[in-house]
Amino acid sequence: MAKVLIVDDEPGMRRILDVNLRRDSHVVVEAGGAAEAADLIKREDFDVVLTDQKMPDGSGLDVLRAVQEDDPTTSVIFLTAVGTLELAVESMKLGAFDFLTKPFAPDVVRAAIRRASERTALLRENAALKTAVQKLEGADEILGESNVMRRVREFIGRVAGTNTTVLITGETGTGKELVARAIHRNSLRAKKPFIAINCAAVTETLLESELFGHERGAYTGADRARSGLVEAAHEGTLFLDEVAEMSPAAQAKLLRVLADGEIQRVGSTVTRRVDVRVLAATHRNLAERVHDGLFREDLYYRLAVVPVHLPPLRERSEDIGVLCRALCLQIAEEMKVPAKPISGAAVAKLTNYSFPGNIRELKNLLERALILGQDAELQPEDFFLQPPASIASAPGMEITVESLAAHLPKRLDLRKTMAQLERALIVRSLDFAKGTQAEAARYLGLSRSDLGYKIGKYGLAPVHEERAVSNFG
Repeated sequence: MAKVLIVDDEPGMRRILDVNLRRDSHVVVEAGGAAEAADLIKREDFDVVLTDQKMPDGSGLDVLRAVQEDDPTTSVIFLTAVGTLELAVESMKLGAFDFLTKPFAPDVVRAAIRRASERTALLRENAALKTAVQKLEGADEILGESNVMRRVREFIGRVAGTNTTVLITGETGTGKELVARAIHRNSLRAKKPFIAINCAAVTETLLESELFGHERGAYTGADRARSGLVEAAHEGTLFLDEVAEMSPAAQAKLLRVLADGEIQRVGSTVTRRVDVRVLAATHRNLAERVHDGLFREDLYYRLAVVPVHLPPLRERSEDIGVLCRALCLQIAEEMKVPAKPISGAAVAKLTNYSFPGNIRELKNLLERALILGQDAELQPEDFFLQPPASIASAPGMEITVESLAAHLPKRLDLRKTMAQLERALIVRSLDFAKGTQAEAARYLGLSRSDLGYKIGKYGLAPVHEERAVSNFG
């Protein structure tokens, strides 16, 4: 059902159109000329305007211009007895949706109105989704209407105006950087820099230099002095993603920033004052890493002044529909392809999926569907979902949790069994990697420092060090 404005100076023509359109339950408003139509367009909202071309007080093009000035999403259809090619071309150039000539078949007009109202609805939905995408990218709100995401938005509103340190936790792909950017953009530091670094993406030897800068000659290749990201974020916000992967030396220097507002470049004895707000994120349990001796306890308490946890997408499946619509628009704009609506059946299929990669995985699935989908609407068959994950991704390690549990004894020591299983998986991974710890860590989804700790814990280092050396002998 649409709200339609009929513009024609002939009362009989308006009555015929009115009767036919009301058969489809449309709400119909009539105007006897261009001036009356322009006044109605300013005062009321219409989905479709059906206008004659030649009228005593103006033309259909005048009506079209009035619509474009008021609301360009309203679809305009020309219905005229003077059907020239020039008029059709001009009206289409100005943004008309369709051009029909008199005499007309009622079914043709009704079909045109139906298509025009669908086009108006799509344009208005896209306009609303553009605002949603801006929110999704962290401007003011985090997208989602689930209770937990409402609480996240409330949290951002409470902490944004302060200078307190925030620790954002959650699985990979849940939008931790998105929350950090939202906090920054709503803070008093919004006009100052927002500097982000993924601590897991930089080697331990370079992370200190990246964060705190270095002096000339501080290490091989340091041919000139260089400021770090902490200095670059002065008076702004520094976002440390995957903060759990920081080396002990970098942790000590970060603690000094938080405690005293001071940094010391690598290779320098001079301290520098900085005013920076630190936001940190990790997908790991920092309290456990403190317990295992991998993370400083004093730094943990400095970072976790105000903690917030982002739930995985599988725990807020009611948000998947709105995320799909917003992300489809965003992806279409990025790839310069037409946006497509997503069918209810496709949303239902995605809602029942576990999303181990969370929102990042959802975006990848939608991008693939927009590229490969054949229909005007995204369908369930356009989404290729991953099967349940296995315990390890290394070749020959495709043992599922279900198959393992099926062979458990009736009674066991869970801690001892888990330790034995962890040790066995590490040994197997090191075998596959021929003793290369970095490769084994990738098999297991661990950081290299985590794997090194576990190798020492289980006394595996000497054996595999010998293996690694023997490979080059």
